[in-house]
Amino acid sequence: MSTWLSGRTLPWLAMLAVTASSVAGPPAPRKARMQRVHTQTVTLNIGGESTGRHAGGCASEVSTHFDGDIGPGQYVAQGGFIEGEIAATSFVLPASAFPVRVDLMEFLFATSSTTVTTTTVYRIRVWEGVPGAGPPVFSIASDGDILPHLVIPPGTNGTNLQFLVDPGDTDQIILQDGGDQTVSIGIEIVEHHSPSVNQCLIPPDSARNAFPCTDTDGLQASSGNWIFVEDCGAFGCPPGWKRFSDLPSVCRPSGDWVQRLTWTPTECGVEGPCCVEGDCFLFDETTCLDLGGVFSGVGGLCGDVDCAATSPCCFSDTGGCVDLDPSTCQLAGGVSGSLGASCQETNCFPAGACCLPDGSCSDGLGPDECVLQGGVFQGDGTSCGGTTCPDPQGAACFPNGFCTQLTEVEAETAGADWKGPGTDCADADGDGAPDACAVPVPGDFNGDDRVDGSDLGIFLVGWGKPGVTDLDQDGTTDGRDLGIMLISWTG
Repeated sequence: MSTWLSGRTLPWLAMLAVTASSVAGPPAPRKARMQRVHTQTVTLNIGGESTGRHAGGCASEVSTHFDGDIGPGQYVAQGGFIEGEIAATSFVLPASAFPVRVDLMEFLFATSSTTVTTTTVYRIRVWEGVPGAGPPVFSIASDGDILPHLVIPPGTNGTNLQFLVDPGDTDQIILQDGGDQTVSIGIEIVEHHSPSVNQCLIPPDSARNAFPCTDTDGLQASSGNWIFVEDCGAFGCPPGWKRFSDLPSVCRPSGDWVQRLTWTPTECGVEGPCCVEGDCFLFDETTCLDLGGVFSGVGGLCGDVDCAATSPCCFSDTGGCVDLDPSTCQLAGGVSGSLGASCQETNCFPAGACCLPDGSCSDGLGPDECVLQGGVFQGDGTSCGGTTCPDPQGAACFPNGFCTQLTEVEAETAGADWKGPGTDCADADGDGAPDACAVPVPGDFNGDDRVDGSDLGIFLVGWGKPGVTDLDQDGTTDGRDLGIMLISWTG
């Protein structure tokens, strides 16, 4: 960054409108308002072939430090930003979101009263973690052909430079959690439109160049805004990667970089690798099947599967198996097995004993059928005659309020009240006691822990009949039951 002082301000802190400067640097800065912000969108193809299909599933999120939208308004163009310097922002994301996919990166650049159309050569970078902690996982520079340079017409103008990762590309920018739950994006000015011979001594001409912008609402995230400072020796600000919070006040911008990152979790409980016509995409199961694909299960990435591999294809009508690619298997009406496996090592339709939650056993079920009934499959070819299913467990409530999972026999032996198979010791209502062990209040027919008019209405409907309102269990609801209910009355 240039270090020429003008009053109290460094050139790279100059605001939008910058007038002619003396050799000692530009005069005091002033603000300017842009009536229009143009958008220059570049679609990035990371390296795979684009299918035109959107790798959907999880909901996208937007991370930014600046206040507001990227639109017309007042901004600060960092007018002394020199070649080789990088404006970057880091964002701390939820640990549960990782790995995350980069969808869109946005950077605002501006010109102030320029006399020429400016062309800026830039490079974008993406990091796992903070900038400078390691090499970027993705980096690309504009070449004026595949990746256009930034071109802004004369005058005071803003351009939101957008980089959209092709959602149909089979390759994506995927960021892992390096331990600090942080991801970063940045943009470097590789070549100004009209650089000075020595930018450390003479800052780039503000009438012939474009600069990255900060907002005017004050610095909200001093540790999340970064700049890579060129080494200008005794004339410069501290060189290298610096957070805004690391810079002395004369070098520190007064706002946040106008940069924005749109990202998507790759594991949101619904997505997984989907093989469609030999290619892999991240889809939810419904989308995958609608496209005629084969879903490999929730979680994981396309690098985990080989969509070109064959799998055992089982046919229910014949019970037979043929090694086919998953798409062909599905089109043929078969059931595809694991990718890379073969029919030789596959039992297409296993059946055997299934131990059910109540301790009973059912013969001749497949693994999926058994799981659907809450049971545990005992293996292909097994039978209930040769299987001893474990006694079911349930909540065992002790007189002192303690609860644990035991079988009925264990509960009786320990002197606990067993609540039946499948019950547990959960405290869903948050009252500090296991729900299964709660002692019902006589007359609380609606379960709201109160005995009041609502319960009386239910009681009167049951008058003269057996059932839950027959509190003394004598076969009818009558005055004796009403007396029991009134003892517990809360009103």
